Order: sequence, then structure tokens, then C-alpha cells
Amino acid sequence: MTVPPQDRPIVERPAGTKPEDLTERALRLRIRQQELLAELGVLALQRTSFAEMLNSTARMTAEGLDAEYCKVMEYIPADNRLLVRAGVGWDEGVVGQATVGADLASPAGYALRTGKPVISNHLENEERFRTPELLVEHGIRRAMNVILQGDGAPFGVLEVDSRSEGEFGEHDITFLQGAANILGMAIEQQQYERKLQAALDRHQILLKEVNHRVKNSLQVVSSMLHLQSNTVGDSVLSERLMEASNRILAVARAYNRLAYNADYENIDLVAYLREVVSDLESAVAPCKIQFDAPEEIQFAADRAILVALIINELVLNAGRHAYPDCPDGTIRLQLIRHNQQAVSIAVSDEGVGLPIGFDPALTKRLGTRIVQALAGQLGAKLTKQESKVGTHYVLVVPLHVAAAS
Repeated sequence: MTVPPQDRPIVERPAGTKPEDLTERALRLRIRQQELLAELGVLALQRTSFAEMLNSTARMTAEGLDAEYCKVMEYIPADNRLLVRAGVGWDEGVVGQATVGADLASPAGYALRTGKPVISNHLENEERFRTPELLVEHGIRRAMNVILQGDGAPFGVLEVDSRSEGEFGEHDITFLQGAANILGMAIEQQQYERKLQAALDRHQILLKEVNHRVKNSLQVVSSMLHLQSNTVGDSVLSERLMEASNRILAVARAYNRLAYNADYENIDLVAYLREVVSDLESAVAPCKIQFDAPEEIQFAADRAILVALIINELVLNAGRHAYPDCPDGTIRLQLIRHNQQAVSIAVSDEGVGLPIGFDPALTKRLGTRIVQALAGQLGAKLTKQESKVGTHYVLVVPLHVAAAS
């Protein structure tokens, strides 16, 4: 990796210093540096936690440069300081608390402001920059600083420090910059994910608000129909208005249940229908509802509403008509999953049953026609099963609907 001319490090060297000889030890160190960069890259690709990524970078960087100290510093604009977020070698109380200046008179601040790497090989004789107190307190003789990029703005600075004699060179700054680049990409990804999560949270809040308002609006319409049914003076019309009111209220409840679900694309159909059944129990009392289902069935949320409305119609109909002489009868609701393809929903009772020759597809009953229409939207098949006692409906709903060509 070659450092571009405009990013050449600001290096302090005594006069007459010769370029570093690549001795066998130095060669082994260069090889180890490449191994460490590869390991660090793997950690970044594995989506390692933010804190662990910072700590691993500090540890690997110190190892790769055979240095006793390393630190990752985050820029705090409000204080114009750099906070030590992670590090190795430092006394207790440094990481998470200590800061250094972020102005141009500070080596780290200069690297942050200009984007140029800074090498200080003789801090005791440094005249270009102010040596931070933190380095003086730890007896640091030489240091290197490179900028850490973030999502749209610099995150801070990666710095390596040593108390030993010797000099950092351009090969070292290349390794340090490589580690900073990998950590910078990980930081950028973390910051991007946080922004994405914040946007998702805002979206969910708005969606909950929309569902809440839809529910409130539907409840108002239901209440108006209920009041109207009490004043029309016609028993048949009053009954129809009350049925319409109950259906609208069922839609409101369906939206209300989804408003508090964390995932708006898919939900647990079983848990959702348990709540729907809980709402229906008071409406069909003194009939009892027996609900049998597997532990969980993942299902598209928008389709779950249609399933809930179909169940609402079938259960309410059974509650009204199945047990004229035995009002505390049982209505059974059963869900069965068929592989990964479909789920069958059976609604049955042991009541008086439907008239002989009754055909759901030909009836003019509004409730049955609504059920047929909703089943069509689901791509589902609704059938009335032959039964010696009572009524038995089975709705077979595909788990996934093929996209239109």
C-alpha cells in the first residue's frame, strides 16, 4: 500500500537518519502486520460488536507495531476534545474518561483536522506540537496518529504510542492507516445501521399512529350505526344496522391488535387469533369457544386481518344460530399447518346445523357472501364439510401468494 503524496505523514526525524533496513526481524513484523490486517478485516465482515471492534483494533495495532500502548479516540465536537474510547496498556481510568485536545497544536488534533498522518519519534524534543499530558504521564517517547473516518464526518483518531527507543517509519504508518481504514469502515457501517434503525423506529411509530386513528375512526362509525339501530323503529333494519356496526367494530379490533406488533410484515397468526378469539368470547356468550392451534405460524400481517374477519363472521354466526335450545354450546376453532404451503382453519359446532341443500356459494346471506369475498382475496378455499351434527366449515389459506405475472 503506497501513501498518496498529498497524505504523506508529518514525520519528525533527526538529521542524517538513514532509511530503515528490512532486516529479518523487520520482515517478520511486516508479514505479521498483513496477517493482523486480514484478521481485523474478518472481524469487520463478521459484524463484530462496536465495542469489541474498537478493542480488537487497539490490541492488534499495538501488536503489529510492537508497541506498548494504543488507543482509539472519538471526537467530541461540543468539547473540541478527543475521548479515549478503547485502548491497551493505559492505567486504569484512562479508557472512557481521559481526553486530549483536538486543535491543530495537538498531534492527534492535527491528524483529525488535516487528515494527514503524524509521526512523532522524539516527543521529548517535539517542537511542532504540544505533547498531551496523558503521554507525558505515561513516559511515552514516540507516537503515531491517523484519522478514523466515519459516516459523513471523521469519527476520531487511531494512535499508537511507545516508551521504547527507536523510530516509527512510513512502513509503520502504512500498517496503522490500514487498520484505521478497516475500523473506519466498521464504524461507518455501525453508524449507518443506527440511522437505519432510528428511521425504522420512526416508521413504526407513525404506523402505530395510523392504525390507532383507523381504529378510532371505525369505532366512531360503529357507534353511530349502533345508535341509529336503536332509533329506526324497524326491527329488521335495526338488526341489519347492528350487524354492520359489529362488523366495523371487528375491523377496528383487528387493526388495534396489529398496532402493538413489532413486525408489521409478518406476525404470529396463532397469537394474533388468540386475541381475536378473546374479543369474540363476550359476543357469543354463553357459548364457549375452544381454540386448538400449534405454537406458532408466521403469517403476513395484512392477510392476517382478512383471516380474522372471516373467523369473526363464522364464529358470530355460530353463536347466533347454532344453539337455539342450548345457549351454552361449544364453538370449536382449529388451526392446522400443512407443511410450508398452507394452513387450514376449521370452525365447527354441534348445533342444529344449516338447512338441507344449503350452498355457501349461492346464498344471499350477507355474512356468508362477505366470507366468500374475503376468502377470494386471500386466494383461499372455503368449504362446508358434511357433518351428522352441527356445522363444519374449513378454510384452506396458502401461506404465500404467488406474485402476479
